[in-house]
Amino acid sequence: MKTHLVSLVFLFFSLAEGLHPKCDTQDHGSNLQVFHIYSPCSPFKPSKPLSWEEDLLQTQAKDQARLQYLSSLVAKKSVVPIASGRQIVQSPTYIVRAKIGTPPQTMLMAMDTSNDAAWLPCSGCLGCSSSVFDNAKSTTFKALGCQAGQCKQVPNPTCDGSACIFNMTYGGSSIAANLSQDTITLATDPVPSYTFGCLQKTTGNSVPPQGLLGLGRGPLSLLSQTQNWYQSTFSYCLPSFRSLNFSGSLRLGPVGQPLRIKYTPLLKNPRRPSLYFVNLIGIRVGRKIVDIPPSDLAFNPTTGSGTIIDSGTVFTRLVATAYVAVRDEFRRRVRVTNVTSLGGFDTCYTGPIVAPTITFMFAGMNVTLPQDNLLIHSTAGSITCLAMASAPENMNSVLNVIANMQQQNHRVLFDVPNSRLGVARELCT
Repeated sequence: MKTHLVSLVFLFFSLAEGLHPKCDTQDHGSNLQVFHIYSPCSPFKPSKPLSWEEDLLQTQAKDQARLQYLSSLVAKKSVVPIASGRQIVQSPTYIVRAKIGTPPQTMLMAMDTSNDAAWLPCSGCLGCSSSVFDNAKSTTFKALGCQAGQCKQVPNPTCDGSACIFNMTYGGSSIAANLSQDTITLATDPVPSYTFGCLQKTTGNSVPPQGLLGLGRGPLSLLSQTQNWYQSTFSYCLPSFRSLNFSGSLRLGPVGQPLRIKYTPLLKNPRRPSLYFVNLIGIRVGRKIVDIPPSDLAFNPTTGSGTIIDSGTVFTRLVATAYVAVRDEFRRRVRVTNVTSLGGFDTCYTGPIVAPTITFMFAGMNVTLPQDNLLIHSTAGSITCLAMASAPENMNSVLNVIANMQQQNHRVLFDVPNSRLGVARELCT
């Protein structure tokens, strides 16, 4: 029985290698007993016979590469601390600590769910802050040329010699960056050859001082570049603006995400493919659902209108008629007649108030916000304002933005493979 089995195995490999009766097999009898079986007719036959040691080392190297590939298919878990940038880098954004290059240089990058490509202020940048990434000191840094595929994935690419340069606006600022690659480490996970923009010039004061980490849905976002590791899934808990430390967290990957959480479908709008759209179907102030025209909330992939969840905007903006309806009901329930304004906020009070809750009613879930997510206070504490405003009237289509103040102390889960967004109350301040 054993002899027949060996014969069948030899016959199988002979057929697989295209063994022909006219081919001499005597020189390869020993290789059959080791790892590789090469027929003299095989195109894979080495130019000279391998020793047992060489054969073993080659096989070990191939196994190692195979295991690295298999491990990349297994979802990893990484937790990155988040802090409010107000106290640390004097920026209204939320920041994460990232290590860039070899040896690593630490940068406090703003996280932004509505942008894709990351960018960093690099050595020699005009208009950048004093905290820059010294790319000349990194042995793994690489500038990408115009022929790189990624050059087609950035906004407004141009070529200066062989370098790929892209230009974009951010808030009221503009940036110019060289497309580059280097290792980026978040928590303990190094991501080699991460593509980002190396800032060469900035104008305006809206640019986060130590760079930006894009968490959008585009091809150059963190989500896309680490897809094999984190399976396009992440969540965050944003601490209060007043928090002085890295008490929030960015959880990367499906492992360790909350099990008790409410979901609403994630929608994708081809007019704005990087943004996270959700279906906001109503807003409740206290127990009353306010009267808002359905067109103000409707998701429309043709025009790009709808509602997005955004980590980079500070205060929630609603289209004018929706905001006025919410504001008026809020004022009615506060029952204080002396209403003042402060900057862009038109519903402020000089004395103590008892504010009603506001509930965002999404398809499949409701999110009720307590006072901490609704009210801002002056430094002296003498003025209290409703922390929402009307969207600018010059926007080219209707867009409501659920901003980071309204997300504070909530776990917001972006589950892109299953096209859903989850929200659960979580204190991380």
